[in-house]
Amino acid sequence: MPDTTPDDLPALPVTFRPGRTRAVLIVLAAVTFVTVTVLGMVLAGLGPGERLSFVLTALLLAGVLLLLARPRVAADETGVTVVNLTTTRRLAWPEILRVNLRQGDPWVFLDLSDGTSLPALGIQPGIAKQRALADARALRDLVEARSDALPEAPCD
Repeated sequence: MPDTTPDDLPALPVTFRPGRTRAVLIVLAAVTFVTVTVLGMVLAGLGPGERLSFVLTALLLAGVLLLLARPRVAADETGVTVVNLTTTRRLAWPEILRVNLRQGDPWVFLDLSDGTSLPALGIQPGIAKQRALADARALRDLVEARSDALPEAPCD
């Protein structure tokens, strides 16, 4: 896929998410909750406390699956918000020096001006590799267009 030109930059605000992975996790959370809850209600010989424990276990399992579906990278005029499993971090455009998605990486890594690297789980090549590559390129092009950082090598 060719690199995008400044005219091809995504319109802001834009949100990058692992769409297929997210859909699978949300459906799996719903199916898990319903299955475990129904199982707890139809099993004979369980008391109210045991039935409640089935429902609470179903809620816990569904909650973990929904937590895994949470990651996203949202870009707007002032910067980027990276939402990972349990953390959210807001970055101004100049704070991002480089967007990395190398072969074998589980998700995008952002090299930051403070010398650290921030994983951005919202762009991950798990189920939809071509989509993740296109999203990483689009984010890289936005960073190059909007920050004071020098252009870096393209992501692989």
